[in-house]
Amino acid sequence: MIAKFELTINEILQRDIFKKAKVIAGDQGLNNHVKWTHILETNQFDSLINGDELILTTGAGLQLDSSTELNHIMNLINRNVAGICVEIGTHVNYISDEIIQLADDHQFPIIIFDQVVKFVDITQDLHSLIINQHHQMLHQLNELSTKFNELSLLPNGILKILQEMYTHLKKDALYITNEAQSYYYPPETKHIEKKIRSHFPYLNEYNKKQQLISLDEGNFALVPVKGLGQILGYLCLKIQDNTLDKFLFSVMDRAALAIAQIMLRNKTIEERKQNIENNIVRNLLHGKDYDSDELQTFLPFSASNFRYRLFLIQIDQTNMEESDWNEIKLQRSAMFRSLFKQHGFYPAVSVGKNDIAIVASFKMKDDTDQDIDRFSPILHMIKKIYAKNIFDSSNCTLGISKVNKDISALSTSYQEAKKVLFLQQMNITSAVFYENIGVYRLLLDQRNEHLKSYVYDCLEPVIQYDKDTNSELFRTLEVYLNRCGSKKEAADQLYIVRQTLYHRLKKIEELLGSDFMEPNNRLALELAIKAYYMSHANRNG
Repeated sequence: MIAKFELTINEILQRDIFKKAKVIAGDQGLNNHVKWTHILETNQFDSLINGDELILTTGAGLQLDSSTELNHIMNLINRNVAGICVEIGTHVNYISDEIIQLADDHQFPIIIFDQVVKFVDITQDLHSLIINQHHQMLHQLNELSTKFNELSLLPNGILKILQEMYTHLKKDALYITNEAQSYYYPPETKHIEKKIRSHFPYLNEYNKKQQLISLDEGNFALVPVKGLGQILGYLCLKIQDNTLDKFLFSVMDRAALAIAQIMLRNKTIEERKQNIENNIVRNLLHGKDYDSDELQTFLPFSASNFRYRLFLIQIDQTNMEESDWNEIKLQRSAMFRSLFKQHGFYPAVSVGKNDIAIVASFKMKDDTDQDIDRFSPILHMIKKIYAKNIFDSSNCTLGISKVNKDISALSTSYQEAKKVLFLQQMNITSAVFYENIGVYRLLLDQRNEHLKSYVYDCLEPVIQYDKDTNSELFRTLEVYLNRCGSKKEAADQLYIVRQTLYHRLKKIEELLGSDFMEPNNRLALELAIKAYYMSHANRNG
């Protein structure tokens, strides 16, 4: 159990040298802490007082028997003096009722000696006691610091440090981070963690120092745990009242330092692990060799009932300081790994400056399980990440491959996801799943000259007519086909009257033939329109 190192006026009154002293005012302040004693025989003391002193005086210069000296007592109170001891009979014969009332009102102890006392004996006695307590405090702090450092090297070191704090201080201790994981001791303290976490939005960059928060369960002191120029979390300790106990904060500072060392070591290990994972995923994406033993630590690819999809996020990244990249890379990796794990997936993540690749493995219900609904929560969260502009990017796009089992075919999944991204970036489709891009799966695999030739054979008369007359037959044909030949719906979408639509359709019949809506011809035209957009996208891509 930690010894008590705060000396109070009440404890001072128990000393032999104070046996004949009397408290005549301010007895509600006898628990005031005393850091030092000071002999004061002048009313010009503004530069002499630091706070928490016990003043010793004969009253010379203070005139404590006069009501006109109220402002001097008030000045002592305002400067957080712990209390005052007055020798009666030398310069002061009594303490005025006004001063006594003022002291009572402000819980400011006034202690009198009815006979001459040696202030030097008082200061020697109290200073020896204070210095001795200070040495004891430093000794215990040193012992605790050594213990915290030893515990930081053991498995589950953070919890062991909290247990050590509880053993010595008999106070609930917690360590809470911005991430989901937290530590607390004793175990029944768990419910307090959420309440303390709710204060995190207010613990911003401008409030990095020690502070107190009040909960229904009591008051808690918070000390930030810092590392590499940032706050890693907060060490929290339950305290008896709403005052700052400097010894407790000193203990917390040393515990926070030991916890920071654990966090930084874990971070180094996590960075090393992330680099290995990143390299493995990148090698798989580009069809390079990989270490199957290392891969097994990141993906359950060998299990027969596991499948995966590749999520590929393209980022139009703005300028980024190279010195910040490693930290940003780790943060993004941790964010997406946590997101996918929360929704039941087994992710392997590779973070690049302009893209993020996530191999999302999952258990299949049966061999026909291709249900994309399971990915809806993930898509919703990714959209929220986009909306918050966490990537500091002007644009983000997402492409998702189809379901695959063979991890060695990840390069194929990579090409599938890239095709989806390409179509989105060219505003050809808003689909994010590869299986939803339809006929573009075929068109994307064709060489550009084949696409142009096909478009020319099917649509050249309409395209040339639009070019010569600045008309909109191509757009009219596209909408008419999309609306399955419904003239009303086509006219409404084109914002034209039906008579204008009839005139355009008649011209299209003249250019393409009256049978352009026959099933085979219609299919050819619909495919040609998509090929037209693909051809232009390839030219501009």
